[in-house]
Amino acid sequence: MLGNTLVALDTTIVATAVTVIVEDLGEFDQFPWLFSAYLLAHAVTTPIFGKLSDVVGRKPIMLVGIGVFFLGSIGCGFAQSMTALIAFRALQGLGAGAVQPTVLTIAGDIYTLRERPRAQGYITSVWAAASVLGPAVGGLFSEYGSWRGIFFVNVPICATAALLLIRNFSEANVEQRSRPGRPDVVGAALLTLGAGLLVLGLLEGGHTWAWGSRAWVLIVTAGAVSILLFGVVEWRVRDPIVPLWILRRRTLLGTILTSAIIGAIVTALVSYVPLVSQNVLGMTALAGGFVLAPLTLAWPLASSQSGRLYLRFGFRRTAFAGTAITIVGVGLTVLIGVNTAGWQISGACFVVGAGLGFITSPTIIAAQASVGWEERGVVTSCTAFARSIGGALGAAAFGALAAAPGGDPASPAQLAAALHPVFVGVFLAAIGLILTVSILPRDMHVTPQRQGTKQPGVSRVD
Repeated sequence: MLGNTLVALDTTIVATAVTVIVEDLGEFDQFPWLFSAYLLAHAVTTPIFGKLSDVVGRKPIMLVGIGVFFLGSIGCGFAQSMTALIAFRALQGLGAGAVQPTVLTIAGDIYTLRERPRAQGYITSVWAAASVLGPAVGGLFSEYGSWRGIFFVNVPICATAALLLIRNFSEANVEQRSRPGRPDVVGAALLTLGAGLLVLGLLEGGHTWAWGSRAWVLIVTAGAVSILLFGVVEWRVRDPIVPLWILRRRTLLGTILTSAIIGAIVTALVSYVPLVSQNVLGMTALAGGFVLAPLTLAWPLASSQSGRLYLRFGFRRTAFAGTAITIVGVGLTVLIGVNTAGWQISGACFVVGAGLGFITSPTIIAAQASVGWEERGVVTSCTAFARSIGGALGAAAFGALAAAPGGDPASPAQLAAALHPVFVGVFLAAIGLILTVSILPRDMHVTPQRQGTKQPGVSRVD
């Protein structure tokens, strides 16, 4: 939970400090990279660290991730220019790329199917706390102290998390694994380049580069070619970073596609619900943030209770129930207008969060339990990577929908009308969950874990 706190807190804490940072360091045109550099480094390194955790164990990768995040946080706190701050934010992103998927993988290693939803509920609750506390803490440091404090606050968290892991987490059976083949250096390089360019193009399209401009087309094309070459390399190499058999297993394919759509839905709501709250309903920035909070509060609550459902009705049916709840919640956002009350938006967000909690835990747990210890890291990281890519795609698509009318809406009514297509698009994305969840096998039953895995006694799903 402490390791996850690092990733969650630094996703939200910087937002309220941007104005003060720009006043101190200047270079206003560069500040969007404070977010893009972090998200980009986080996304592209997730599959690589996931594979490494299957090779050398979870504990070393977790400690390396915390250490890199620690160095990035110290660098951000002492940065004397916007360029340096952006570079150290990217270093934080590298650490986050190691920490976040490994957290979920460890939960899959040490808890049974019955225990795992509650454990993942605790882990997910960190995001709920960060969504509320992150902007508030960032604002407090900016107004009453120094913006540099928002990065130094990570130091004791890093130290405590690392100490607890060193003293209490043991992987006694890791040494029994056979040595892997030659490192897939070419695959890692192509994945980093391709995913990096694609995510960069999606994040910065319409901002740094105009959609369809020569520079944007060149970046996206180079990224797509690199991903295609990565697929060829992974097909031929003996020990791939991302084994292609993942796409041939229904449980894993359904989970990955579902995670991508969830990433798009969450990105849209986090981006546009506060905008509607402030600029359409006239709320303050703080109140607008709290309107969204029910989404991240309901998510871990539903996640922690999902085990009761999937143990009784199965993973697929539980995910379908979550899909139905999500569709209802997102459908309520389509009705948002100038006469909508803040509590109505909060209610819709709560319903969406509950639905997502009943989707994510069953699908991720089913995916983890369908493989052995030596494959669980890469499976978990691919799921996290898919959510990042889905979020980037969603940001690009919904941003284009919001900008479609052209110009800056002059009134709350005009802004509400301009954002209506965004919420319709989110509703259609939620409908798409029906198709991705349908990919999951109808009969996924619990069997004893196969011989040779590292956690005897933990059940798996077939």
